[in-house]
Amino acid sequence: MIKLWCGQIVSVVRLELKKTFFSKRGLWIYLLAFAPVALHVINSGYAARERQRLAMEAAKHPVSQAAFNDIKDGLSSDQVVEKLGKPYDQYSSYYRRGGKQHRVISYKYTDGKNDFTYRFEDDKLVRTHRSNPNALPQSQLVFATSFQFYFLRLAIFFGCVGVFVNLFRGEMLDKSLHFYLLTPMRREVLLAGKYFAGLLATIVIFTSSTALQWWAMLWQFERGVIVDFLASPGWSQFAAYLSVTALACVGYGSVFLAVGLLFRNPIIPTAVVLLWESANPFLPPVLKKTSMIYYLQSLCPVTASQDNLPPLMYLLISPTQPATTITAVTRIVLLTLIVLVLASFIARKLEINYSTD
Repeated sequence: MIKLWCGQIVSVVRLELKKTFFSKRGLWIYLLAFAPVALHVINSGYAARERQRLAMEAAKHPVSQAAFNDIKDGLSSDQVVEKLGKPYDQYSSYYRRGGKQHRVISYKYTDGKNDFTYRFEDDKLVRTHRSNPNALPQSQLVFATSFQFYFLRLAIFFGCVGVFVNLFRGEMLDKSLHFYLLTPMRREVLLAGKYFAGLLATIVIFTSSTALQWWAMLWQFERGVIVDFLASPGWSQFAAYLSVTALACVGYGSVFLAVGLLFRNPIIPTAVVLLWESANPFLPPVLKKTSMIYYLQSLCPVTASQDNLPPLMYLLISPTQPATTITAVTRIVLLTLIVLVLASFIARKLEINYSTD
């Protein structure tokens, strides 16, 4: 009997894969999945041009590293110029505070690798900003931020909505689901076949995008830098990102397969799940652990940057220790199994009435 069920599952997967990969209804999923690749290519191209620009500026305005080390907060603009020479660029602005107008001047210098911006308020150095387009750690942080805040929360989430909801709901709209229901096949077997077809499709699409994003992040660097990085933490980070991508498809896929079975209009339950996942950073620690995104982010090898968040939003974030790898994987798999078991009970009682669906 098990051999028969496995054969039926394979047959359903074969039938569903072509519809899933080439469905006109799901073409937007490819755009959603591969949009970050273009963004990383653009970022890498920009970083490469920045390196060339900084090298040219350093040749025109050479400054020693010792001179940069002598710059401290509180110096005047004239004292900074005396130590570093004329900046290669500068700009000024004004702001009003306490009924008094204040002048802000920014001087830009470079040592050929780093770009320094010195901010003066009322001719007093108050802040130094340093950026390094050559730094691989900075590119890793950009990748981690994009992966966790866009790819997991939006691309994979809505991609799974588009694929898994339509596995049953799409067939109802096309008035073709009854062909499956008329076959001598258990509903649980049909559900398993459709789930594995959707899972295979989403894993292929989104892990391919993750791999291309990784390549796009690294191509800006010299071969030696890439080889050294991959030899130490690089391959393990790459494997972790692929694993997190696959687990996201596993977890979200089961949820939205059940949504497609339960609801005629999946928009409202999808919005509820999206709201819950999006609110995760602001939830108390106990409630955080009821969200899929908490465990997925716990498995990411690099923590995403939150430096650009508004101060008020940053204060609202509830700090929580990430889950261990075993805990995160176990709970995602356990939740998936629970949802699929519940969906199988729903599938047993599934009846088709195209006049209402």
